[in-house]
Amino acid sequence: HMLRLDGKVAVVTGCGSYASGWGNGKAMAVLLARQGATVFGIDRDPEAAAVTAGIIANEGNRLDTATYDVTDGEQARALMADCIARFGRIDILINNVGRSEPGNPETMDEAVWRQQLDLNLTSAFLVTKAALPHMVAQGGGAVVNVSSVAGQRWVGKDQVGYAAAKAGLIHFTKVTAVAYASKGVRLNTVVPGLMMTPIVQRLAERYNAGDYEGMVAKRNAQVPMARMGDAWDVAHAALFLCSDEARYVT
Repeated sequence: HMLRLDGKVAVVTGCGSYASGWGNGKAMAVLLARQGATVFGIDRDPEAAAVTAGIIANEGNRLDTATYDVTDGEQARALMADCIARFGRIDILINNVGRSEPGNPETMDEAVWRQQLDLNLTSAFLVTKAALPHMVAQGGGAVVNVSSVAGQRWVGKDQVGYAAAKAGLIHFTKVTAVAYASKGVRLNTVVPGLMMTPIVQRLAERYNAGDYEGMVAKRNAQVPMARMGDAWDVAHAALFLCSDEARYVT
């Protein structure tokens, strides 16, 4: 009976996967549904969202999907209004969208810098901003933001926009958690290390001259366990943080 989410409504942004296989958002959406939550999955790629929805439906669980741009405040508000109209509440929010672009302060174009902040940080701010009044009104809720170890330290590649945004996401979560602790809303951050997900292929193209096998070997070698984690490791951490068993964690 532990880690059950029966009767709860969960919004997962970035619920699809970049390519075949298990991305973080896909695994989180499927796991939350398996644990009894009704999941509202958001993805800018409706085909990717449909794959996740099909897996959940085949398992006898529920995922509704919708396409919104979570970097836009008006669409973030519309997303939450849509959730309330469909389900009447919002118990869990997982802010999962993000992407890394290469560059240091000299080489990164200003437009890319701003895009990195919008996608990796402002999106979480906007969707959380839209969700908080509903969570407070219903007596509580849980927000889980997905950051990155790149937001804590250098991880071997130039990605200054991504790193700065993910660091900001960690601190955004901390200060908002304190502000809303007395209102029954918990906020936490999952900070994945080096993970073996479909996104590694894109990282190889951007950071390792397309050498996928070399990128995998390099990332495995950086981990004390000598292997990367995967999307299910992220999903299980998120499940705990949004469950009632984590009621004292914020």
